[in-house]
Amino acid sequence: MSDDVSWYSSFWTYLQLIWQDLIQLAIDHAILVIISVLIATVIGVGLGVLTYRTERPRELVLAVTGTFLTIPSLALFTLLIQVPLLGLGAKSVVVALVMYGLLPIVRNTIVGLREVDPAIVESAQGMGMGRAARLWRIELPLAWPVVLTGVRVATLLLIGIAAIGAYINGPGLGEPIFGASIGSAAALNDVLSGTLGVIVLAILFDLVYVVISRLTTSKGIR
Repeated sequence: MSDDVSWYSSFWTYLQLIWQDLIQLAIDHAILVIISVLIATVIGVGLGVLTYRTERPRELVLAVTGTFLTIPSLALFTLLIQVPLLGLGAKSVVVALVMYGLLPIVRNTIVGLREVDPAIVESAQGMGMGRAARLWRIELPLAWPVVLTGVRVATLLLIGIAAIGAYINGPGLGEPIFGASIGSAAALNDVLSGTLGVIVLAILFDLVYVVISRLTTSKGIR
């Protein structure tokens, strides 16, 4: 029991010493994820909008984006740093995160758009709305809760994967995890502090999505 108390005391003291650095790492981590999610959302929603009506392109896009998720993260990071314009650091991490974040967004965009009641779309068409107007004013707003869920899932997924980006000198909370010297007295504290930071960040992002959902989704379709 005394050993447990001593360990908790040691870890708490360690957090008190590094909390400022940990907050900065969390901010860097959050920025990395936000940039990646924004890019993945633009690409993913765009692909979903372009393919949800036609079967073969839709299946192809889902197959390709699904394949991205099967690539081990360390292998993908290692491959990306060989690309001349990327190399070590944040650029390669962002590209990898965008690739990993596409599937939930594309899939939910397609599902959300295909679930829109055809009768509503036909009514809008009967009122003289063109295809683009129907998409932006009718279909996407009705599909928005499903699309947002895909973005939310992608974000939580990327928060965890972003930590592995420290393997190639990416910024964020993976730094204390991958920078820990195995076997050293501080190694456990380093790993736990980084892991705890990732968990807290994921909870905060999830709460933000709850607020966004309430603010952007009309009561009639919640």
